[in-house]
Amino acid sequence: MQLPTSIMRDQPSVLFRRDRYFYFWYDGTYLVLLLGLIAALSVSGWQGVNLRWGPGLIPWFLAACYVQILSSVFIHNCTHGNFPRRMNRWIGELTGLIVFTRYASWEILHRRHHKYAEDRDKDPHPAIPGFWNFLHHTMGVNLERNLHQQFYELHGGETAENVEFDRRRSWLSYLTMAVLAWAWWAVLGTVAFWAIYAPSAVVGLVHISHFNWRTHNGQSADRDYKPVNINSGIYWLGNRLCFGLYMHANHHRQVGLFNPMHYERLQAKR
Repeated sequence: MQLPTSIMRDQPSVLFRRDRYFYFWYDGTYLVLLLGLIAALSVSGWQGVNLRWGPGLIPWFLAACYVQILSSVFIHNCTHGNFPRRMNRWIGELTGLIVFTRYASWEILHRRHHKYAEDRDKDPHPAIPGFWNFLHHTMGVNLERNLHQQFYELHGGETAENVEFDRRRSWLSYLTMAVLAWAWWAVLGTVAFWAIYAPSAVVGLVHISHFNWRTHNGQSADRDYKPVNINSGIYWLGNRLCFGLYMHANHHRQVGLFNPMHYERLQAKR
């Protein structure tokens, strides 16, 4: 087991391929840092943000929902290196904490998605009939299953030893997520955590799930699943507020564009 010297320079998918212990270093580091933060806040007597329950929290909640969605947009661009090179990992890690996933799994799974888009077996989140079915089965179950699958492909197959090894990785990741929630509660305090952060994180999860389902034509009656551009109705506004988020066919054509709405204009210039 060897700690990668380039842990904050290379993308997690590179480190994951290189070292079977990557997740133990990654989640283990987060676990130690988060527990240290919680201990420091407790010793200092920090009680969280001074907020009271009431309708005045509604604007803060709405702002937090927008921050969640923008954080998903930014972490998505980090996976494709669309920020300056040295900033992608740092911005990705920060936004990964905000959206409550941590950057590594997002980047590893998303790169897999682009490599195997709509492959029933290898795409981490292929479109399936019905959004709520997609939210439960694909985003709730298949993402973790796909991480197992990737580990087996990279590090020696689905042997009994590897199954047990990656099961321990899963439990460490779940534990780290629980401690991350504890850390957010310690930083924000009870009111801000339960009235603002936690519900906005749920909104962010539902939104990114619906985005993936809808922009891969998940509503298609004949199951013609593929990346599509959507720029009408509420999605027109979403594109203006979120850097062309729903122009997803354009994104799959040119992943290096921060805002896929510019794809046609750039093609015309060429």
